[in-house]
Amino acid sequence: MSDSSYEGAKKAFENSLQKLGLEYLDLYLLHQPMGDYYGAWRALEELYKGGRIRAIGICNFYPHVLADFCETVEVMPMVNQVELHPFFQQTDALSLMKEYEVQPEAWGPFAEGKHGIFTDPVLTEIGAKYGKSAAQVALRWNVQRGVVVIPKSTHRDRMEQNFDIWNFSLTEDEMKAIAPFDIGHSEIVNHFDPNFVRALHGRFVK
Repeated sequence: MSDSSYEGAKKAFENSLQKLGLEYLDLYLLHQPMGDYYGAWRALEELYKGGRIRAIGICNFYPHVLADFCETVEVMPMVNQVELHPFFQQTDALSLMKEYEVQPEAWGPFAEGKHGIFTDPVLTEIGAKYGKSAAQVALRWNVQRGVVVIPKSTHRDRMEQNFDIWNFSLTEDEMKAIAPFDIGHSEIVNHFDPNFVRALHGRFVK
């Protein structure tokens, strides 16, 4: 949270650039709408206008925060990276992002393995029709909703499978079959928990 300010964001960007050994970055994101994130955004706007960042975005901005943010800032965020997977679909959030022309990007598109997503019978049955895994169906489902997915894996074969989702499409009925999976909230992190917010600020409450 020490970077969530005008000066903090400028310093963090320079540190990132130096560590990467680059002259500019393609995309730079604010991680949370906490601290002085408006000040941090002003810094990113300046870096964007100066050509040092090609695109700027945000993370974990829920609809009420995103609406206020987009109605306030000078440069609209190009990306909003949020938790998106079959068990937390955030349909209303996607509609709002579309309204403001903000590209949704999914972190945790596999729900961090929760709900048996890799062996779910519905996803597995759909995948069998196309010669795909349940994981590939979950990624394709998000892509067809207009979401950029960033799945994480350390295994080469799974990385290759994650890329191999462009030669099939889910039908409308198959998309509808996944809709009831939604439980309407995250089971990975609760951004609405005051203790979580305090922890991000370095205050740990028992």
